[in-house]
Amino acid sequence: MKKIDLTKWKRKEHFDFFSKMASPTFGIVTEVDCDECYKNSKENGISFFANYLHKSMIAVNSVDELKYRIVDNEIIEFEKVHAGITVGREDETFGFGFVNFTLDFETFNAELKNEILAVKNCSGLRLNNDDIKKDLIRHSTIPWNSFSGLLHPTNFDQKESVPKITFGKFTIREGKRMLPISIEAHHGLVDGFHIAKYLTEFQNQLNTK
Repeated sequence: MKKIDLTKWKRKEHFDFFSKMASPTFGIVTEVDCDECYKNSKENGISFFANYLHKSMIAVNSVDELKYRIVDNEIIEFEKVHAGITVGREDETFGFGFVNFTLDFETFNAELKNEILAVKNCSGLRLNNDDIKKDLIRHSTIPWNSFSGLLHPTNFDQKESVPKITFGKFTIREGKRMLPISIEAHHGLVDGFHIAKYLTEFQNQLNTK
C-alpha cells in the first residue's frame, strides 16, 4: 500500500469538503446485463454468484479510487482489495465472510466455498475483525427481490471509507437478464466518474467468458 501525498493530491479540496459532512457517503442504484455471465455459469457448472462476484472484484481492483481508504487520518491506497461477503443461513440469519482476491477464478472460488461453509456452520455475525479491516469491499446480495433503491444502516462515521456493493435478484427484460446493483462510497475519495469506470469494467467482465 502507499500513502497519498495530500499536498499534491488533485482531490484534496474535494476530500476536505465532503469529509466535514455528517454523512459523506454517496451512491447510485443501476443495473448491468448479466446474461452472458449467467449462461456461462450454467454451461460450465459453476456458481453464478461466485462468477459475478469474482468479476466484480476484478472491476473494483481496476479502479484506484475504490482502493483508497482513510487510515489514521491519512489516505492510503491499497495495492489490492478483497471481498467481504454476507452469507445467509437456513435459520434465516446471516454472517460475514472474507475472501482474498486473486485473478485466478478457481483459487478464488475454492476459498469462497470454504467461507460460505464456515459461515453456515456457525452462528452470529462472525465479524472476524471485519469491522476494522480496510482492504476489502463489502458485498451483499438480496437474492429474493430486484430493487430500484436501497438504504444501508450507518453510524455517520466521517472516516468510514470502505465502499459497499449490493446485488439483487436479476429480472428478464427483452430477453436479457438484468442484475440490479447498488454501490456506495465516501464522496471525498470517490466520484460518480469512478463508479462509472467500475460499472463499465464490470459489464466488460460480465460479457467475457
